Amino acid sequence: MAIADMAAQGSGALIPLIDISRRQGISLNYLEQLFGKLRRAGLVDSYRGASGGYMLAHSAKNLTLNKIIHAVDENIQAHGCSPSLKKACTGKSDLCLTHNLWGALENHIEDFLVSVTVHDVISGNINDYGLG
Repeated sequence: MAIADMAAQGSGALIPLIDISRRQGISLNYLEQLFGKLRRAGLVDSYRGASGGYMLAHSAKNLTLNKIIHAVDENIQAHGCSPSLKKACTGKSDLCLTHNLWGALENHIEDFLVSVTVHDVISGNINDYGLG
């Protein structure tokens, strides 16, 4: 929501996080955490000072949703498998009966996020993807 809000303000707009917080009803503390990650990922640029704020580092037409999701360390996971713990969906070593279903769903979600740009979101072009 915050990145879409920034893009909706126009290309090259310098946006203080407090403005996004007020418009979108998102905690300022939470936005500060997210924007630190987005800045480190090179998706936004930050400017200090009284007239400071954040600006998109890329055109909304070139910024896909998967880049944003991955930058803020969100994990799209539809099943409970945990490779790091070497446990499958059931908490044991075997897979649940629907494991492949949820894995396929995760792949579709990732493909969708790769194909949708921030520009698509703010211009309402999501209908082009069979949604809405």
